[in-house]
This record gives sequence, C-alpha cells and structure tokens, in this order.
Amino acid sequence: MKSSTMIAGLWLAFPLVSLAQESDQSETAELTDRIEVTAEFRPVDLIDLSSSVTVIDADTVRQRSAAHLEDLLNVAPNVNFSSGASRGRFFQIRGIGARSQFVEPSNASVGLLVDGMDLTGLGGAASTLDIEQIEILRGPQGTLFGANALAGMINIVSSAPTENFGGRFETRLGNFGTRTFEGAISGPISDDLAYRLAYGRQRSDGYQDNAFLNRDDTAAIDEQTLRGRLRWHPHQQLTIDFTGLYLDVDNGYDAFSLDSTRTTLSDQPGDDRQETLAGSMRLHWQASDAFKLEALLSRVDADLEYGFDEDWSFVGLCEVFECPFGGYSSFDNYQRNNRNTTVDIRAISTSGTDGFGWIVGAYQRDQNQRLRRIYTFLEEDFLRDYETENQALYGRIELPLANRLKLEAGLRFEQREARYSDSDGASFRPDEHLWGGRLALQYRLANSGQAYALISRGYKAGGVNSDSTVPDAQREFATEMLWNYELGFKARFFEGRIDLRTALFFQDRGDIQTQQSLVVPIEGDLCPCRFIEFQTNATAGQSFGLEAELNWQINDVVQAFASVGLMESRFEDFLNFSHVDADPDTGTPFDMDGRALPHAPNYMFALGAVFELSDRWYLRTEIEGKDAFFFSSRHEVRSDAYTLFHARLGYRTQHWDLALWARNIGNEDVKTRGFGSFGNDPRDGYIVEPYFQFGQPRVIGVSANYVF
Repeated sequence: MKSSTMIAGLWLAFPLVSLAQESDQSETAELTDRIEVTAEFRPVDLIDLSSSVTVIDADTVRQRSAAHLEDLLNVAPNVNFSSGASRGRFFQIRGIGARSQFVEPSNASVGLLVDGMDLTGLGGAASTLDIEQIEILRGPQGTLFGANALAGMINIVSSAPTENFGGRFETRLGNFGTRTFEGAISGPISDDLAYRLAYGRQRSDGYQDNAFLNRDDTAAIDEQTLRGRLRWHPHQQLTIDFTGLYLDVDNGYDAFSLDSTRTTLSDQPGDDRQETLAGSMRLHWQASDAFKLEALLSRVDADLEYGFDEDWSFVGLCEVFECPFGGYSSFDNYQRNNRNTTVDIRAISTSGTDGFGWIVGAYQRDQNQRLRRIYTFLEEDFLRDYETENQALYGRIELPLANRLKLEAGLRFEQREARYSDSDGASFRPDEHLWGGRLALQYRLANSGQAYALISRGYKAGGVNSDSTVPDAQREFATEMLWNYELGFKARFFEGRIDLRTALFFQDRGDIQTQQSLVVPIEGDLCPCRFIEFQTNATAGQSFGLEAELNWQINDVVQAFASVGLMESRFEDFLNFSHVDADPDTGTPFDMDGRALPHAPNYMFALGAVFELSDRWYLRTEIEGKDAFFFSSRHEVRSDAYTLFHARLGYRTQHWDLALWARNIGNEDVKTRGFGSFGNDPRDGYIVEPYFQFGQPRVIGVSANYVF
C-alpha cells in the first residue's frame, strides 16, 4: 500500500504544479455541464441531491473500453462486485449485497434498473451499449425503490432519440481474441416522433486455459445486445417513451481449478447463458400548472442457464495422480425463468426547487421465478416455483424552512406476498408488511453546493430456502432492516473548475441475511460432498465510513478526477454454526462478533487524469486500488489488496476517435471470488483449502470510433 500511496501522491503532484503554472491565466473553462440524476422522482442536479451518488458518464464508459458494468464499478467508492459466473454480476454497496446464486430464489440488496426496466438480480444484462450515464445511489432507497434496494440502486440510462439524424459506430480489437462491434443510429421519423436503434456484440476467448481439453476458450465471452427507443410527443404537454431490449448471452464458465490458477482440468466446461427480452413504456403528462403525472409500465422475460463441472477435473484423474480416497465426477446445472412486471404511477408537483414540493405514487411488482436443477446426484430434477407480489404506496414532501434551509421527508409502505412450492413437496406462503423512508435536512451554500444530514431506512424482504437438506427451522429467513445515517457536503469551487462531493455514513443492520452452507457427504463419512447453500439471519452488523469524489479542470490541458471509499464494518453477536472453524462434534459455533462483513474492503480508490496533448492527441491514465476483503461469512479466506493501472492514447478528428488502450497494465491477478469451506481435490484427500476465481488480466487493444 505504501508504493500505491506514493504513486498516487506523485499523480496528484503534477496537476498541482500545472495549476501553479497556469495561475496567471484569467480565463479557464468550467469543469462540466450540469449533471442530472434521473433515478430520483424528478431530475436533480448531482450537486443538489441530498445523498451519496456517483454518476459515470458516456465518455468514461468509452474511454475505459467498457463492455459491461463490471469494467466500471471500481470508480465508484465503496461499491464492489463478485463473479462466481462469467461476469461480475453480483453487486455490493457499502458491504451489502449478494455474492452468488444457486438453488435459492433471488432476493437482491442492490436494485438494477435499465431505462426503467427492473433487471434486479439479472446483473449479466448490465451491458454498456450506447449508455448515456450510469447512476449509483448508495444507501437504502426505501422510498424510491423499496424491497430490492436495501443497500442502494444502480440506474442505467441509455442514449435518447435525437431530433436530428446521427449516430456512431465503434469497433475494438484486443488480445485474448477480444473483438467488439457497437453501432447506433438516431433521428426523426416525423415532427412528433423520433427513434434510436443500437446493436452491439462482444466476444473474447476468455482468460482461462483448459489443459485437459487443450482449449483456451472454455470461458469464452459471446454477448449480443439490441436496443430500440421511440420518443413520441403527440401533444405539447404529453411525451411517451417506448424502450425495447433484447440480450443474448452465451458465455462459457470454466473458472476454478484445483490448483487455483488460470489453468483448469475440467472435462465438462460449464455455461453461463442468458436470453432477456424486456420492454417499457413511460408517460409524462403535464396535467396542470401545479403538477404532472408520470406512469411507467415495464416487463422483463429472462431465461437463464448456469452450469459447471463440479469436480473441476476429468474422469480418470485418480488414474493419473495418486488419490487417497478416489475421485468423483458430477455436473450441476441451473435453468431459471424470471418473469417480472412493474407498474409505477406518480403525481409530482411542479414547484421550484427552493419551494414547497410533493410527490405521491403507487407501485406494483409481480415476479415469477422458476427453477429446474439438473444435478448428477439427484435421482430426479429439482423443480421450484417462487411467485412474489409487491404493492406499495409512497410519498415525499420538500418543505422550505428558511432562506437556505430545506427539509425533505419520504415514506413508503409496502405489502409483499410470496408463494413458494417445489418438487420436494414444500410449500410456503409468507406475507409481510414493510416500510422505509428518509428524512433529510439540506442547507444550500451561498454559491453552488450544499451541506446535508440524512436518515434513511431500508428493508430486504425475507424468503425461503429451497434445499430440503436445510433444517426445517431454517427453511424461512426473516426480513433484514437497515438504518443509514449520513452527513454530506457538495460544492463547486473556482468558477466550477473543482467539483467536490463527500459523505460520512453510519449504517446499522438488523437480522442480517447471510449466506451459509452445509457440507453433506455423498457416500459414507468422507467427501466427495454436496455443498448446500442457504440463507439465514445474523443478529446485527454495523458499518461506517467516508466517500469522496473530486473532479478538477486544472487548465485547458489537464482534467483530473479521484474517488476514495473508506469503510469499517463488523458483525455483532453472530455465532456461525456453518463456519469452517466451527466444531461440528461439540456443536460449538464460530464467534464472528467484530469480524468484518464479506466483500467490504477497508479502502478503495480511483485516480486519473486526461491530458489534452494537442488539438488532436489526448492521453488518459488511471490508477485504481482496493484493500483485501473476506469473501464469505463461512470462512476466513480473503482476497489480496491490489493496484491496477490503465491507459489510453487517442487521436481525435471531427468524426473519428482512434485509440490504443490497455487495462491492468501490470497484469495483476485479481481474485474476484473465493471459497475456503471445503476441499475438492482428490489428490490431497479433499482437505479444506482455498480456491479462487480471477478477474481480467492485462488486456491490450485498439479501437476506432466514428461519429456522424
């Protein structure tokens, strides 16, 4: 960490020197235009929003050559992700969020919206094709989004239809067989109707080698995205937006090796597939001078298949190597259908931002998740049907108290009904009444900016464990609650050249939903074993920390940006019976009181600058880093702290942007998923040892982007 800190200091030193050299210049361009956050009930300038939010714009997406959300999340403080699949599609905010999914139904802590379509729990769909901006809201969104946004929400907004004809095309080529094509066209159909159509395909051979099959593409990436948007303006007071999305993911999954390297021995490499068809209709109607009506209808149909070679090896391994107990062979496959319909209707006052305002709304979400598990050691396929229906009423008021002082208060009441049944004969019908909200006091500064104090409450609905091996007393788990306390400061300085946003937070969680496991021998008292994942509740947990983001237009040549997230977290009074260090013979649990939460690094940072070398040439350089963190609450295996370097050298004309880029220049082995509660290697008698999945190694490529 010392070397990383020194490098970061040198990185910042150059901009400071540059500023000193330019101090005699009387005019400098402002940093950025107004950045609006659209995930709120009404569009709000980022600097005026009384909560901690990161906005990643289209330039950042393209300059990082990002194809998926996982390529961008490290720029947002205290936001992490987990693989356990072909993509990092499980998200955590401030140490809260899912890390994997097997038999159990999804019950997310981080909401995911794409153009208003609810893709929560479908992180593989987070393509960056033709994206205008990505908004990451930290902290519970109990008023805005309800049951699936305990930790926060990610809102992805694609580019809107334009009044004039135009578009762009981009292609990227890189090592590991990386090849990407993206294209978008937009324009008017008539005076009151405009369209936008975008298509993209991302392919690569992946970053694993399979020594048994002599292949380098068993973890291949093959993803296609098609999006269409229509904006209809039939009346001066009425706008209707239609969005359609089709996603086809056909990725390989061959991530784990017995030696925890990038070389596997699987004879049945797995797959990670997803086919999603989604659509939405959003209506904006200025009903009167006093208020407007908004209505959103969305539908998501997703078919997913996730399978893997459970033994991570080949039949006959123990004929090649000496094995004390012999080996086993099995394949585990999960086929899911996810059908999700949401309706959200609200009335919003049109009063000014400094005046009295109000919002009232009603929300309904119907979701059906069906599962078929095809597993070597099951006599019959396991079938599960899980239906949930959420209905909510919500509202918010904005009340001016003084010249610069404003109070915001929001409240949401939600009723959730669930119906669970499976082929083992289990049947559950939990019914819950939930509430969340926020109370914020905002003080506007004399210039641009604010200081605020926020209290918010979020909730994550309870659920049902699918595997019948789980004890009856633990088949159902309870709702988790979260109280979030936050102090923030946002301001722009020096005629808008410096944009600073900071937040201090404290979070208090009750009945933490945490993933545990049972290890069940398949035969006798020795492994090979079945590994049963299930959800249960820990007593409580706490986390506190700091988030800061800075953008600095130093001069006409240099723009710098930085973010840092600091966090301390801990379990409270949690006795873990499924922890690897618990004593199964005496029934003595492992005491996790005071231990950090999983996927909650103590620090993470991102630092970079864009240098305008001439009218045509530019250079973007970045450093990002993250502290080590626990992978799970079931064992003590941790990731490694790391620092990554990225760079992009580009040449721009009026229509073209040609670039040479590199990610992870130092070729660091980044551990994105880890297990440490079982042994899976017959060569050493299935002793418990850590196993890791690795993220992207060094990738070098070129890109050509044409805009017209």
